[in-house]
Amino acid sequence: MKRIAAFAGAGLIAAILLVPGATLYYESGGGANCTKCHEMNSQYDFWRASSHRGIACSKCHGGAFTADVGFHLQNASRVYYHLKGDLPEQIRIRNADVPAIVERCRSCHQQEFAQWQAGPHSATYARIFTDKEHNTGRLLMDDCLRCHGMHYEGGIRDLVAPLDRTGPWRIVPAGLADQPSIPCLACHAIHREGPMLKKVGVEGRIAGPEQEIHRPSLAFYDRRSGKSIPVADLPLPVMLEGDRQVKMSTDRRQALCYQCHAPEAGMQVGSGDDRTPIGVHEGISCLSCHQKHGQKTRASCAECHPKMSNCGLDVETMDTTFRSPESKNNIHWVKCVDCHPKGVPRKKEGRQ
Repeated sequence: MKRIAAFAGAGLIAAILLVPGATLYYESGGGANCTKCHEMNSQYDFWRASSHRGIACSKCHGGAFTADVGFHLQNASRVYYHLKGDLPEQIRIRNADVPAIVERCRSCHQQEFAQWQAGPHSATYARIFTDKEHNTGRLLMDDCLRCHGMHYEGGIRDLVAPLDRTGPWRIVPAGLADQPSIPCLACHAIHREGPMLKKVGVEGRIAGPEQEIHRPSLAFYDRRSGKSIPVADLPLPVMLEGDRQVKMSTDRRQALCYQCHAPEAGMQVGSGDDRTPIGVHEGISCLSCHQKHGQKTRASCAECHPKMSNCGLDVETMDTTFRSPESKNNIHWVKCVDCHPKGVPRKKEGRQ
């Protein structure tokens, strides 16, 4: 038994030492050596055409000096299955890998990361799936994982217990409760074709839709296929208010928003999780008001119109959900008649 244990220990040490050595070898080829394992060919081709092609593989995926024994053991297992010929049909990011990759996103995209971390899209698994108000009204199901926990490999029964409307609920997998359920990789593809990224100061940033031409990473991670679908390939829905077709913004970026903030089958504005603007805001993009990573809207009014509206009211103190979440007038759908039921005042002289 001692001899077997000694051999096993020596094999383990050899594997741990082999993987960093192999990583150094592969990195020395600038990423090209990764294709020595043929299952990496497609991933390498994507990376070589992507805006991250000037960044070494190890910067995002870890490397020889990554201080995590589990990381090296996992890579050793991949080498084993490669030599065995037991290869996956498609290489996917595991849910266990996501937190480390997100932290590496942070090292370069600090401003964007801080905005995301302060916003609702950084909500943890516990916050989303153990919410009493939600769970008592709607039964949790696998479809929830399409937007919340899209990298999680199991089903809703593996994630949350109990699956009922009484609770109390808990996250089953150890260590997952405090992890973000909508990480950077939900809306951004790492290997995304485009111009090489350059570090610029805040004053050098390109604002608005044009930014995505220079940094075309927007893509929706589809849980079923395990692929990131570019925003250019995502459809913009045809929305209805009753029988009337609603005017929609042509901003392609919001096609990503509609993947999760989607209406019910009847495509009616305000149904399901839809927030398509109508009324005074009809036709504007989600991103005209919502900050991209933090979704904050506090300064959005001043971006489009003066402080005082045409009828002489302060737009930020009007009775809408912008001022108070308790208001009956949702800022997405508010109309002039909601505040002026007896008729809308004529436009005052001198107002634009």
